[in-house]
Amino acid sequence: MKKSILAASVAASLASATPAHSADDTMVRNVVLVHGAFVDGSGWRKVYEELTERGYRVSIVQNPLTSLADDVAATKRVLDRQQGQTILVGHSWGGTVITEAGVHPNVAGLVYISALSPDAGETTAQQYAGFTGPPEFVLDIGEDGYGFVKAENFKAGFAADASDADAAFLRDSQVAINMSSFETTLENAAWRVKPSWAVIATDDKAFDMKMLYWMAERIGANVTEVKASHAVFMTQPKSVADVIDRAAQTVE
Repeated sequence: MKKSILAASVAASLASATPAHSADDTMVRNVVLVHGAFVDGSGWRKVYEELTERGYRVSIVQNPLTSLADDVAATKRVLDRQQGQTILVGHSWGGTVITEAGVHPNVAGLVYISALSPDAGETTAQQYAGFTGPPEFVLDIGEDGYGFVKAENFKAGFAADASDADAAFLRDSQVAINMSSFETTLENAAWRVKPSWAVIATDDKAFDMKMLYWMAERIGANVTEVKASHAVFMTQPKSVADVIDRAAQTVE
């Protein structure tokens, strides 16, 4: 009698500890987040919290921003650690990274957050051709070829809808990117073989809005508009997490 009561108690405990989504073993439960230029992975904190609360296993790539090859290698190292299918998410420059790295066999779908999406045989820089960048987004490029967003333009150009404190933190913790990365030709275009979603921040001052819509249309992405700055990944974490969640639940 005591053994059966104990067994029932253990079974109940295990059931209550099971994540809400675990009943469907076919669902994608892994998410890998790839940051863009000028920032690091810490900006994903609130998206991470949103997704982990929903039962996802979330990993964040720390791109060195020294070259496209280095960033792709960093992303592939994280993808190699995933146990099962994964939604791969990229913000801004991170879109180029996931486009190249997303052919990894663990990737089930791609989510572009106000992100770049070159084709194979193209460079990232080519995506800007024919478009006019907003005047708020100004770069400060050093003699070594590494670039920052100009400090005095940072809030207006990158994070206009963030608090002054949050924008200042992003500004002062910038990670410079090797600008030659934008001239590197891609070998793969994962969006040609993987389903894609795109979040377009409608107040983004890092890109010409026409450019964002053109890229999303070209890759056949399911588009969600969010009223936010380029820092949408930090300022609108629930909206971003909702799209990632939807991708994970609908990808085949």
